[in-house]
Amino acid sequence: MMIVVIEGISAAGKTTWCRSHGAPYLIPETFPADRKAQPLTGIATAQYWTDWNAKRWSDALQREREKGCAICDTDPLKLHYSWCLCRVGELPKCQWELQLQATRRALLEKRLGFADAYFVKVIDPLIAKQQCEGDTSRVRDRFDLHVRLQPFLIQWYARLDAAVGRRVRWTLPDDGLPTDAILNNELRYDIDVFDRFVSSLDANAT
Repeated sequence: MMIVVIEGISAAGKTTWCRSHGAPYLIPETFPADRKAQPLTGIATAQYWTDWNAKRWSDALQREREKGCAICDTDPLKLHYSWCLCRVGELPKCQWELQLQATRRALLEKRLGFADAYFVKVIDPLIAKQQCEGDTSRVRDRFDLHVRLQPFLIQWYARLDAAVGRRVRWTLPDDGLPTDAILNNELRYDIDVFDRFVSSLDANAT
């Protein structure tokens, strides 16, 4: 029984890898249909996104029960996105703090949690741009922003790796999931681990 997260910036190859190596277990990256009608800031906005992320986590738990494994195209926790946006100046710090509070409550309620393993693709921005331009099936109107976010995405998962016991690998394996990368996760809903992790982000902010 395991939940696996596949992560990286836009055009890094996450979705292609998931479809090739994890189709029966896949929890796709999805977005609410009315997202563009939501305000950018506020408590309601933080709760709106937390509830959507919790839905994806619930879907992952259901797939795990049915198949023994769920592979998530992007992290259902998704808190990294707000933090990264804040770090590049695209989101007010107060909104990051609201998102953090809403996510923490969801973790306490076991509506969100830590995965068992994370595979994070770090990609040269030029290669990502080539892949972006070569994929006409998707609109990537925030690609340039995602390139700016990548250094902070790496920081996030490096700190998470330390917090949850070396569960992050910096590659998308060519041959699919290696079984030795999946560790039984007793920390799935550990709020103390979550708090220490978030504190480590603050302590190492530059």
